[in-house]
Amino acid sequence: MIQRMQPLPLPLEGITVVSVEQAVAAPFATRQLADLGARVVKVERIDGGDFARGYDTAAAGLASHFVWCNRGKESVALDLKDPRGLDVVRRLVAGADVFVQNLAQGAAARLGLDAATLCAAHPRLIAVDISGYGALGPYADKRAYDMLVQCEAGLVSVTGTPEQPVKAGIPAADIAAAMYAFSGVLAALVRRGTTGRGGPVEVSMLESLAEWMGHPMHHAMHGGTPPARTGLAHAVIAPYDAYPTADGGRVLLSVQNDREWRRLAQQVLAEPELADDPAYATNAARVEHRERTDALVAKALGALGADEAVARLEGAGIACARLRDVRDVAEHPQLAARDRWREVESPVGPLRALLPPITLPGGEEARMGAVPRLGEHTGAVLRSLGMTDADVAELVRDGVAR
Repeated sequence: MIQRMQPLPLPLEGITVVSVEQAVAAPFATRQLADLGARVVKVERIDGGDFARGYDTAAAGLASHFVWCNRGKESVALDLKDPRGLDVVRRLVAGADVFVQNLAQGAAARLGLDAATLCAAHPRLIAVDISGYGALGPYADKRAYDMLVQCEAGLVSVTGTPEQPVKAGIPAADIAAAMYAFSGVLAALVRRGTTGRGGPVEVSMLESLAEWMGHPMHHAMHGGTPPARTGLAHAVIAPYDAYPTADGGRVLLSVQNDREWRRLAQQVLAEPELADDPAYATNAARVEHRERTDALVAKALGALGADEAVARLEGAGIACARLRDVRDVAEHPQLAARDRWREVESPVGPLRALLPPITLPGGEEARMGAVPRLGEHTGAVLRSLGMTDADVAELVRDGVAR
């Protein structure tokens, strides 16, 4: 008789997270925890909540950033300037495993919600401070937004064309800090499992993104020159770029070695003599003659439709890709084939969302909970702390809760 294995619980089931969060860095970190089964209580301002709620109305009337970063959470709206509202957060923290905050520098400390203070009072608690530049140093009090940190971390200097540096099209500094906060919490939970103690975790956007700048930094520090901005091209490899096709598409290809160049010349360019031509036979020569190399590739691909160009490149064993826009990605055949799309509930109805990229070995699926309304769970959470209906009504009446 075959015994069926019981499905495993999600890894973070039973873990409670309280987060006083806004924008992207902390919310994206805690969303990863919620997806893995943690209960996440999101504390928001009573006057509008997390200001990311107001960034736009592109997601069927909701803000796209907020929908992306906040599914699966309980929204509690409190005025933390009122001692009664702050007391609610402290009571929530007393029963939590993890606390996360990304308030403006110094604000959490003034409220007694900084990691050091909370961990001193609750030795099992893991408390995370996310900031722009860290708690100390000359930039500690500097205002930090994603674009500004991208500039300070040097990302903008290596992104763009030779003529124009540009920021990344996604909030790279926020995402970097979020993912280090997420992994820091997981590491601290593992340590607590063996020692019984939590502790503070500090993550800064600058240090997170500077770590991601490792390749260009090492290139500059040890090689003497920063990598050049090359758009979609590569500073030291050719051909490596996007080339237009006859039907208006663009196909990117990358030739990583001289064997691949030989195959490209013979099977795609239909000019086999170029395989051994001294002007093209080595990568160094192709980089030296980049314009001529690119012109040869552009001529060949420009006579083909995108589908045929990709088919020929793949047939020759040449790495290639289509230049897709975000609408194309939403219909990407690989994501569809791997069944990566789900629907999450929201105040405006179901919305499409991608499963998180962590696939668990037992097949248990991420918990993709609803996107909450502002203050949707305030009453239930306050009652779970022992408050009566009258207590809750008083806080709402006085503008302390919503």
